Amino acid sequence: MIYVLTPEQMRAADAAGIAARGEDALMRDAGRQVARTLRDLDAGMRRIVAFAGPGNNGGDAFAALAELAADFECVVHAAAGGKISSARAAAEQRARTAGVHVRALPEGEDAARAALDGAIAVDALFGTGARLPLAEPYRSLARTLDARERPVVAIDIPSGIDALTGAVSEDAVRASVTVTIGAAKPGLFLDPARDYVGELWYAPIGIADAILAAQARTFGALDDGAFMRLLPQRKPESDKRASGAPLVIAGSPQFPGAAVLCARAAARAGAGYVTVAAPRGVAAILRAHLVEQVVVELSDDAPAGDVVDDLLDLSKRNGSVAIGPGLGLDERTGNIVTGFLARNPLPAVVDASALFHLAKNLDVLRGKAAVVTPHAGEFARLSGKGTVRDGERIDRLREFVDRTGVTTLLKGRDTLVYDGAMMHLNATGTNVLATAGTGDVLTGVIATLASQGLPIVEAACAGAYWHGLAGKCAGEYRSVGVVAGDVIDALADALPPGEASDDLRRLF
Repeated sequence: MIYVLTPEQMRAADAAGIAARGEDALMRDAGRQVARTLRDLDAGMRRIVAFAGPGNNGGDAFAALAELAADFECVVHAAAGGKISSARAAAEQRARTAGVHVRALPEGEDAARAALDGAIAVDALFGTGARLPLAEPYRSLARTLDARERPVVAIDIPSGIDALTGAVSEDAVRASVTVTIGAAKPGLFLDPARDYVGELWYAPIGIADAILAAQARTFGALDDGAFMRLLPQRKPESDKRASGAPLVIAGSPQFPGAAVLCARAAARAGAGYVTVAAPRGVAAILRAHLVEQVVVELSDDAPAGDVVDDLLDLSKRNGSVAIGPGLGLDERTGNIVTGFLARNPLPAVVDASALFHLAKNLDVLRGKAAVVTPHAGEFARLSGKGTVRDGERIDRLREFVDRTGVTTLLKGRDTLVYDGAMMHLNATGTNVLATAGTGDVLTGVIATLASQGLPIVEAACAGAYWHGLAGKCAGEYRSVGVVAGDVIDALADALPPGEASDDLRRLF
């Protein structure tokens, strides 16, 4: 898991890092990381122009261009006056010595556009300490730093974005690439900021892990390496049930496909034995589509309590439960869902129709190893507090989990997982997943990971990460018309090769 720090935490970590290594050393490392990113851009341009604000974010631009002046025409337009740090002063001197041209910030948008003509642009106006909305002259400069017009690399965070909430000011910089320095910032993962961040690269700069780890872990995120370390590996001596045996309680005559997708995803995620429990009236349809999975029929007319007893008996040979995809919305089904979950001892993934039935019965999950996986509409009903507006996702999710005690995965491009301790931010969200049935796929993947022994919150985080990777993989194969089945088929191919290093690496 990478370090994700709030602006306040990052300032504390910076101070400790400076005390340990010196400010100049950290700025040199930041400059080298940004320079690597700029050098690797396939933009076909040999000119780099940076707009540098008055603080150390501007100093990082000087440090970066000092590394590049031998190979590129480099210009820094810098804010004049004000007190600057000794590290920034040293970086500017190195840049001048290396041949970087240093000029005043352009006055007005026309002058700014002219300064950027034919160049890769660098946004070094403000880091995490920016006050929003931006004031002039920075507001006009930020408007010209637009990835729709030219390649733009933002240092640490695009100017005009709230590093904590992901809120975006009217004239925020729209970057092609953002190189976040030292630790990632929560706002970079969240909408609407995601549309302004572009590619997100994580750049360690020599602040010791012990310093970063000393900050409270209120936020977290996976990268490829952390995900692969979480992913359970099948042991040589494993039998089919030891390899993962989720029980999928899903399906109805109206929605048989949801059960099929969930069960197939569970199998493709590595489960050795997937059991599907479904109403008798839909069992034949499921068997026609699920060749490798076992379909067990549930009575269509027995009292709900008897069906609950049957499910509990069936589950004794399983390692987890996925419940909800495609189930009916009638009262009897609701009694089965709530009755089973109240007595179920296994880790559970609760989705779709089961969320409908639990809206007024969430207490059955309190204290259990369970995760609910609503999309925004389902969460509005489940929480009892209506639609989630932009910028409210984190606060609304925290309030809900703290009140109910139920670990929750709130789906979206910026999927969040919260268990009452750490807010997990998912880096792999993609609009490719905006198609019917992908939520059922996610439920099956998480259920398999839980059945293989991952704690439920880790299964949810790893499942969301893998789900996003598979969506992107499916989108690369099929430019339009990706369906949920394509995401299932992409799960294996989407696994990243090996582990990421501790060096500069891409998060999305």
